[in-house]
Amino acid sequence: MKKLTLLFASFICATSFAQTVPDSLSTNPQNQQNAAQRILSGNINSGVTVGGYGEITYNQPEGNNGELDVQRLVLLFGYKFNDKVQFVTEIELEHVEEVFVEQAFLQYNLSDNVNLRGGLMLVPMGIVNEYHEPTTFNGVERPSIDGSIVPTTWREIGAGVSGRFNEISLGYQAYVFNGFASVNGTKILGGSNALRNGRQKGIQSTIDSPNFAAKLDYYGLPGLRLGLSGYFGRTQAEDDVDDIDGSSVGISMLGFDARYAYQRFTARGQFIYASLNDTEDYNTLYSTDLGSALQGWYLEAAYNLLPTDKQQQLFAFARYEDYDTHASVDGGLVKNDAYNRNEWTLGLSYKVAPGAVVKADYQIKDNATNADLPNQLNVGLGVWF
Repeated sequence: MKKLTLLFASFICATSFAQTVPDSLSTNPQNQQNAAQRILSGNINSGVTVGGYGEITYNQPEGNNGELDVQRLVLLFGYKFNDKVQFVTEIELEHVEEVFVEQAFLQYNLSDNVNLRGGLMLVPMGIVNEYHEPTTFNGVERPSIDGSIVPTTWREIGAGVSGRFNEISLGYQAYVFNGFASVNGTKILGGSNALRNGRQKGIQSTIDSPNFAAKLDYYGLPGLRLGLSGYFGRTQAEDDVDDIDGSSVGISMLGFDARYAYQRFTARGQFIYASLNDTEDYNTLYSTDLGSALQGWYLEAAYNLLPTDKQQQLFAFARYEDYDTHASVDGGLVKNDAYNRNEWTLGLSYKVAPGAVVKADYQIKDNATNADLPNQLNVGLGVWF
């Protein structure tokens, strides 16, 4: 209750300052911004900028009880010290009981094409890890690949550069980050979510060998945006075990994503592949089942059923995903076919106003075991301001 009171009081106080202005949340991927980018590109001369987003969801698996959840409520604060220096932070309340800092970084505008950044930042891998505000993606839940393989919301502490060269239609990011923990408290890597348990989330993060992440975005063709991402390094082991074989795992992750929009039609897709080294020794040391390769992809198409001159939008969409956290295994580990999954998501996204959306979808789930998995109905409300 104290956490809720503090968060609410912070919001009330902040509303006396400048707020982010809701935009059209354009479906054109060349114009799309995430929450931090909107704050950084604001037109105020100095002072505080405030924004936020949130999601309330209902999940109903076949044959089981449903779940209603205030999945997340997020407050964003930006402060512009002068024309060159800005600070952005994102404070998230999950499931009405957990509070996290999702972003907290300082940016220095070195030149028109170069920004220096340092702090807690989103890792630029794929689409949804950076663009996960509820009005920016179809479906009540984020794509499953962006949970099991790209462990959204994936953020790390580090420093680096970002910028755009508009003359060649190219955006770039490059950072040095702290990396995943080999063992995170009582949690270890492996299973159906592979690296997810290793996220350190900026909480007293261990660092032994820094990791490197980078992304290039090309937006030179009308309506099209292409992304190429990379993440390289090792997991971080504690001092008392870092000399033991299997105490850390090497990671090389590559991602390709595409977003396209033409009139009332939109499409997007993503492919992620991660090669993990030394998993045999890691699995032996920690008695787990981490795969030596992770792979997943999805394709999605959507069509706005309302005329383009209307402020409201009603998108009917279909998405197919295929992802496997045991795409390859080392040593005597046997592939778990339950980790080789695919699913269809069919649904509607009704943008009732810029920054407000009502969603409903139905998910048909399957895996390589051919077991009968419960399909699921999802309904949700989302806002972003």
